[in-house]
Amino acid sequence: MLGKFVKVRVTSPMNSFNTRFGYKYKLNYGIIEGCKTRKNTVQFAYIMGINHPVRNFDGRVIATVKRHNGKGVVWVVAPKSTRFIVNDIKPAIDFAEGRIGYNIDCLFESSCGAVVFNEDGSERKYLLIRNKRSAHWGFPKGHIEPGETKEQTAIREVLEETGLNVEIVPGFVKNSEYTIQGKIEKSVSIFLGKTSETEYKIQEEEIEECGWYNYSEALEVLNYENDKYILNEAESFFASKSC
Repeated sequence: MLGKFVKVRVTSPMNSFNTRFGYKYKLNYGIIEGCKTRKNTVQFAYIMGINHPVRNFDGRVIATVKRHNGKGVVWVVAPKSTRFIVNDIKPAIDFAEGRIGYNIDCLFESSCGAVVFNEDGSERKYLLIRNKRSAHWGFPKGHIEPGETKEQTAIREVLEETGLNVEIVPGFVKNSEYTIQGKIEKSVSIFLGKTSETEYKIQEEEIEECGWYNYSEALEVLNYENDKYILNEAESFFASKSC
């Protein structure tokens, strides 16, 4: 269902009252038309991205909400032009689902990280990591936590994965978007992170290996063309600042 376009017939409009459980609907809520489970039960959905009551809605399924009590799954639908991640969805549906507890599988993911560099030596060195799950070399990055800015996420993720404290360099950020396993649409923001530290301590649960490399070495080590592009852009950024 994730990513599919569906039509929702609203049965509980925004601001209506649920007399059974005693809460007001903060989102429009209704039945996905033409969609039933193998047991022939209807499928329900919350609608995000619409801030007024509606009767019907055509949109894209962006998340699955699996209730901890085992009593079914509810979907989250939104306009095609919008993008919501787990951190957006959770506070939006907590008015109803928070009393039960749930897990969210989302179509969209957002991560932030940094091109970490050190200039204490005779040349600029870049820190690269090899992730255990994907086994490729890249930059430290991870998911945004609730309440964080993108820059704060990048700083925290570098510290957690490498043990290094970094300072974000103003004026540089590169964004990339790609699809994971043909399903999850991921957006990544990469900043420049300056550090005077050289001794790293890897997060063993996540990181297989870590190392410092000069520019030409780093280009050889990086696996993905997009990461090489970002590194090239970082070098160009430094060159422009030295002119």
